[in-house]
Amino acid sequence: MTIPVVDLAEFTSGDPVLKQKFVNELGKAYEEVGFVAVKNHGVPDDIIGDLYKYVQQFFSLPLEKKREYEIPDLAGQRGYTSFGKEHAKGSDAPDLKEFFQYGQKAEGEEYVPEEYPENVQVGEIDAFNPTFHSAYRSFEESGKKLLQAIALYLGLDEFYFDSWVRNGNSILRAIHYPPITNEPKSAIRAEQHEDINLITLLVGASADGLQILTKQNEWVGVTSLPEQIVVNVGDMLQRLTNNKLRSTTHRVVNPPRELWHTSRFSIPFFLHPKGNMSLACLESCIDDKNPKHYPDATAGEYLDERLREIGLKK
Repeated sequence: MTIPVVDLAEFTSGDPVLKQKFVNELGKAYEEVGFVAVKNHGVPDDIIGDLYKYVQQFFSLPLEKKREYEIPDLAGQRGYTSFGKEHAKGSDAPDLKEFFQYGQKAEGEEYVPEEYPENVQVGEIDAFNPTFHSAYRSFEESGKKLLQAIALYLGLDEFYFDSWVRNGNSILRAIHYPPITNEPKSAIRAEQHEDINLITLLVGASADGLQILTKQNEWVGVTSLPEQIVVNVGDMLQRLTNNKLRSTTHRVVNPPRELWHTSRFSIPFFLHPKGNMSLACLESCIDDKNPKHYPDATAGEYLDERLREIGLKK
């Protein structure tokens, strides 16, 4: 399936007609599909290339070395999480993956150190942490522009999300789905789920496997071109908009048997706001046909609840 493609250069062009076209296309896609492919997204190719290179180097380290970067107290929010630790909400089967998470390095304003633990420094690969930091800032900037367009689509001030995203609790996650060495219990590398955050920016995974559940209840594969990133709505944005913008169920399936010997790498950026942002449904998204679906909660409260549901927090 080719998901709708939008061009972020239209939004930043300075041309009001092109800008409005982008806002309309993005909003329509998020109401109907929940996923878009974005070209001219602003994350430099060389940063993406370096990111994949260092991620592959990290995951090829011996397990005992990677385990040195696994810090149980951080609930997977920083550093390494070993194979089989995380499962989808409502599923007991662990996902067939290991991952590394890099988080916000808050700057220039008051913040709660407990919410923003220090990032884990990888000693074996000199450029690992600086590359993650550069990529994190690029994704954050790109995501902020997409949220500006979403704000306009919702009839909010264009910069409604800006201050919430600045020093927000976003996560850059590098995932490795290792080769499948024996008959798996499940055909799923990552069980069906929705993302927790506002939006997710995914830079081209190294192999096929991503599928989304359509409104017709059919699983379809998602592909994007190398110069595009895939961006989907998360549950926080779905809550805020009272289901106007839909968080799409998605999963990662195992490759055909002849490709079991291959790894799959994937690098999503989960764009989160600050923990004290209210996710109370917007008044403009509530009416007789669409009554309020969710109780009020802050982003931090909701994140905490979901981390427990997926097994990362006790």
